[in-house]
Amino acid sequence: MAARTPLAASSRAPRIDPQGAFERRRSSPRRRPSRAPDSLVSAFVTLLVVVDPVGLAPTFLALTTGLSAPARRRIALRACLIAAAVLAGAALGGDWLFKMLGISLPAFRIAGGLLLFSIASEMVFGVRIARQSKTAEQAVEEHLHDIAAFPLAVPLMAGPGAITATVLLAGRADGHPVALALLIGVILAVLAICYGVFLAATRIERALGITGNIVLSRLLGVILAALAVQYVIDGIRAVFAA
Repeated sequence: MAARTPLAASSRAPRIDPQGAFERRRSSPRRRPSRAPDSLVSAFVTLLVVVDPVGLAPTFLALTTGLSAPARRRIALRACLIAAAVLAGAALGGDWLFKMLGISLPAFRIAGGLLLFSIASEMVFGVRIARQSKTAEQAVEEHLHDIAAFPLAVPLMAGPGAITATVLLAGRADGHPVALALLIGVILAVLAICYGVFLAATRIERALGITGNIVLSRLLGVILAALAVQYVIDGIRAVFAA
C-alpha cells in the first residue's frame, strides 16, 4: 500500500475561508447596551423636578413658623414618609387601576404629559410659587394640627404632578419587579433630598434669596416642560404603533 504523501494529506484538510469567517463575525448580532441607567437617571430627574425640594423650602418655613427645631424635624420626617407611601402606592397600583378603568398606558402618557406641561408652565411663569405660598398661608391661618399630612405631604410633595409622573414611570417598568424596586428607590432618594432640604431650609433660603429661588424655579420648569413633551411624543408613537 502506497504511503500517503504530505500533499495528499493536506489536500483533504478542511479549508478555512477568511472572508466567510469575517462575514459571519460581522453579521453576528451584537449585544446592545442596557438602557437601565438612562431610565434611572430620567426617573430621578423627572421626580426631582416635579417635587422641587428647594422650591418647597420657603413653604416649609412658612408652615413651621414659631416651632422648635425638634418639632420641625418631626414634621419634615412625617411629611416625607407620608409622601413616600402615596407615591409608592401610585407606582405599585397604577397599572391595576388602569386595567380596572380600561385606560391604556399610551392614553395616560399623553394626558399625563399635558398635565406635567401645565405644571411646568406654572413654574416658568411663577404661578406655582404663588399658589404654594397661598396654601401655606391658609394652613397657618386655619391652625391645622397635622400640617405634615396636609398640605406639606399632599398636595405639595405628592401632588397631582408627582403622582402622574410616578404612574408614567411605573408604566415604563412594564411590571418588572426589579424595575419597580428601582423606581421606589428613586422615590425614596428624592424624598430623602426633601428631608435634607427641610432641615437646612433656613440656610438655603438665605443663600438663594428671592431672586435665586425664582430663577431656579423657572429653570426647572423648562426642564420639566421638555420631559412632558417627550411623554406626549412617546404616547402618540405607541398609539400609532398599535
